Amino acid sequence: MSGFFADPAFDAGSLAIGDLGLCQVRLQDDARFPWLILIPRVTGAVELEDLSSAQRVDVMEAVIQAGQLVRALGELAGRPAEKLNIAAIGNVTAQLHIHVVGRRRDDGLWPDPVWGRGPAIPYVPQARQDAVSLIRRALDPVSP
Repeated sequence: MSGFFADPAFDAGSLAIGDLGLCQVRLQDDARFPWLILIPRVTGAVELEDLSSAQRVDVMEAVIQAGQLVRALGELAGRPAEKLNIAAIGNVTAQLHIHVVGRRRDDGLWPDPVWGRGPAIPYVPQARQDAVSLIRRALDPVSP
């Protein structure tokens, strides 16, 4: 895992929060949806097939845990997720990453995909701080 870095393109729309197993966890800065991005810390990984079997298991566990976090973020915002969308698209940024997005029938884009649809609405500072705190507590439950 040495030599790993997230593509700088991720910095434009998301915040690195911490790690979940093998993955860096990022909060997508779009208050329209509870949305996390998982980036496996494996240098050169573009596709899931670039991971070992053990790494794929670790990533899938991170996806499940990220789904629970996305549901908690939706609850925090007063808009609980009804459905999770999970995808590793990579058409814009080739580095392997997995989107975990909470969706609702009333979210404005339902039932269409969220990727590339409309301008992101950045979190207001307090909501961003609350979301980051929730994620950090979940990633490191022993910290204050």
